[in-house]
Amino acid sequence: MADRKSVTVRVPAKVNVQLAVGGARPDGFHDLANVFLAVSLFDEVTVTPADELRVTCSGPDADQVPLDRTNLAARAAERLAARHGIAPDVHIHIAKDIPVAGGMAGGSADGAGALLACDALWGLNSSRAELMEICAELGSDVPFSLAGGAALGVGRGERLSELPVGGTIHWVFAVADGGLSTPAVYREFDRLAEGTDVPEPVASPDLLEALRTGDAAALAGTLSNDLQPAALSLRPSLAATLETGMAAGALAALVSGSGPTTAFLTKDEDSARSVAEALTTSGTCRTARVAHAPAPGARIV
Repeated sequence: MADRKSVTVRVPAKVNVQLAVGGARPDGFHDLANVFLAVSLFDEVTVTPADELRVTCSGPDADQVPLDRTNLAARAAERLAARHGIAPDVHIHIAKDIPVAGGMAGGSADGAGALLACDALWGLNSSRAELMEICAELGSDVPFSLAGGAALGVGRGERLSELPVGGTIHWVFAVADGGLSTPAVYREFDRLAEGTDVPEPVASPDLLEALRTGDAAALAGTLSNDLQPAALSLRPSLAATLETGMAAGALAALVSGSGPTTAFLTKDEDSARSVAEALTTSGTCRTARVAHAPAPGARIV
């Protein structure tokens, strides 16, 4: 065991620049072609030796974060400890800055952060492959939170291929009041798709090329999210947020993942600030955050 007093890991949010969703599988999951981009909004997860496993949280909407064993950070500590026959006796503190229940993989980020932090605290020196395997057991978005950068996720989204990005891409994220449940959004997707032929999910070659060249204008024409109609069905007010950001000069707008956070692609940092200001003063969202991509994955700080 390593003799460390604590370990802190910084881990990014994500935006799905393409989320292609197939029909429901027999196991209830959906096959995905999920193009992830890590963005510069981060949670920090700190683990400290303790008498028992416990989770605390601070930051925006911390009161909405579960502090029991359902929290992915707690589950990550338990999974890693079980593999090595040790007790998961740590205090996990999550300093939130990623929107909670906002479609930006905040819970998944905390799972990846806790996994990496516990591995270092306990001196396990697990291979990247072993950490990725545990991430995939924890949830579809958790492996990407560990990896960061840009990647195509297939299967449930957990099988990743790294993607090149040619430059910095500027974003604004409008944070809505309240969250949206990912399972509820998928149920609504299934309801809306009932009786139709849902095509096999495939990554857009034009989108991958726009990412590779870092061409924001080209990327704007290729962004897509198959869950967006379901999110808008459950939360119609998001349409006004999307319209406001576009009217303020965004190149493109979409719901981030299962929502309700909305994402706005902009041509540069100045434009991002201008769009964020328009969104903040519009009354169509609670707050707006400027960020850039790609960002690194989970890192010990």
